[in-house]
Amino acid sequence: MLSKYNNAVIYEDRIYPPKLIVAYANLFANGKVLSLHTFQTGKGSECFKLLEENGFSIVKRNADFSPTLLKFLKQANEPKVDLKKPDYQRSFNGPKVQVSFGTGNAARVPWIAFLRKGQRVQKGIYPVYLYYKERQVLILAYGVSETNPPDIMWKVDAETVTNFFQTNFSAKPDRYGSSLVFAAYNIDTTKPNFGLDLATVNKDLIELTNDYNSLNFSTIIIDEDEEIIPFNYEQFIKDLKKAHLSFTDRHVQRLIGSLCTKPFVILTGLSGSGKTKLAQAFAHWLCEDKKAQVCIVPVGADWTNREPLLGFPNALEKQNYIFPDNGALSLILRAIKDPNQPYFLILDEMNLSHVERYFADFLSAMESGADICLHPGEADWESNHGLKVPPSISLPPNLFIIGTVNIDETTYMFSPKVLDRANVIEFRVSREEIKEYLESFNSRVFLDNLDKGGSKMGSDFVEIAKNSISIKADQIFYDELLSFFDILKKVGAEFGYRSAAEIIRFIAIVKVMMQDWTNDEIIDVVVMQKLLTKLHGARRKLEEPLEKLGELCVQDKTKTPIKDLLPSTIQIADKDERIKYPISFNKIKRMYQRLMENSFTSYAEA
Repeated sequence: MLSKYNNAVIYEDRIYPPKLIVAYANLFANGKVLSLHTFQTGKGSECFKLLEENGFSIVKRNADFSPTLLKFLKQANEPKVDLKKPDYQRSFNGPKVQVSFGTGNAARVPWIAFLRKGQRVQKGIYPVYLYYKERQVLILAYGVSETNPPDIMWKVDAETVTNFFQTNFSAKPDRYGSSLVFAAYNIDTTKPNFGLDLATVNKDLIELTNDYNSLNFSTIIIDEDEEIIPFNYEQFIKDLKKAHLSFTDRHVQRLIGSLCTKPFVILTGLSGSGKTKLAQAFAHWLCEDKKAQVCIVPVGADWTNREPLLGFPNALEKQNYIFPDNGALSLILRAIKDPNQPYFLILDEMNLSHVERYFADFLSAMESGADICLHPGEADWESNHGLKVPPSISLPPNLFIIGTVNIDETTYMFSPKVLDRANVIEFRVSREEIKEYLESFNSRVFLDNLDKGGSKMGSDFVEIAKNSISIKADQIFYDELLSFFDILKKVGAEFGYRSAAEIIRFIAIVKVMMQDWTNDEIIDVVVMQKLLTKLHGARRKLEEPLEKLGELCVQDKTKTPIKDLLPSTIQIADKDERIKYPISFNKIKRMYQRLMENSFTSYAEA
């Protein structure tokens, strides 16, 4: 009956016809039955105003899901499946729509789930499309979660997906065998609309979602911890101060903005300035279970290959895999299975060994999107950790990798090509900051107070990091970036398309999340984190380019010649009005001074 209405009323996660509610309300208020033909509904009508004033939400009912389904089938049948899904509709007939083609690796069974409040794919019941690509069959099912048993079960007489496969294919389904079949459709990739009768398919979906909407979930206690709220970095900054951790707001904002831009960030700079502590604090604050979702790995000085992070096939036992003891591979596999929550791999003292040797597979996978091969088998292998190990993995987008770097005589130089693949945030401490710290010193840090403080924001943070953000930057950004490009090109350190795309995304992220930043502040950080990182070389090569780059960082180069600002004998105040981009200028100044003293300089050592 409900499907004939163009609009629907949502109240306490239930869906109702608008006229029916008003008619019954009149019966209870006035003792008279109100005919459905005596009043109108629609936007701006008295009926809708009355409902909205009394706490009801009115939504436009989705009548046709077939365009979304066809888009899903087309993407699932691509030779190399794109795992991204930014443009799928958010809801249908009331429930929220969630689409998956796999996380890290392409799923054998991509799906579309329809979820009411309190129901999750990991724990709950929900209508779901299951596309068994190898069998070319699409099943509309009464979905049942596999990860955790649901609190309520479907009360229907229908065969399981397992029984359906046994009857039709004499085989077991790859996954989701306990879900129940509502309808099954043969898929023909050679025919228009994949051979589907779209009217019948849409009618089936409306019938199933109507049944789903009629279920009474009121007896289920929804765990408040499952609530998802929008990500708010300001709350993290407040919680840091309560924990007696001293970081500037801008450093925190740069870390968060960089992670949302690309899930690989390098923290470098002064030893003891809090690089590892900030990474650890943010990970513990954002994650529900820090033991399962956060892994801090001290990099060893003897790492010469990928085995300390990814393990290796057992040479003594066939089809068996040896995990690294530090938990890095286990973390990655958990992240793949839990795509909506953030996972953090923190590599401490990342340059104690040659990064290019042990981290090469990660660097390649980040840029190409290719799988990382683990073993030569075709099926999952057993392991010494009791976990199944697939033949290969892709880095999931909910895995955030943070590396910390100290530069001294015990470490190796970071190559510019490694720095170019990350956002690099340098930690230095100003005189004012150390003065403030000494005056308010409290030796006791309450790191445990941060645990799970932002865990309800974890899913939203992952969504921000995964999804595209379309905001056109002001022309000033492009003009300034091209000015830096022209100078860097002269020494072979210009940026390419990858860096340009990451810069544009960072600008968009900051514009949306941190609206108090000025254009100059954004450009300053972009130059520091993405453009200066490739600079290294001898005096003959870099002296003039560094002077030219320094000129771009001052307000009016005609008033103060750059050679009067760069020498080590000249002290520049933290907020010198002559300096347009202070963070970048101070870095250039240090690189220039090192160049004059040693006839060589690099981003990593200056």
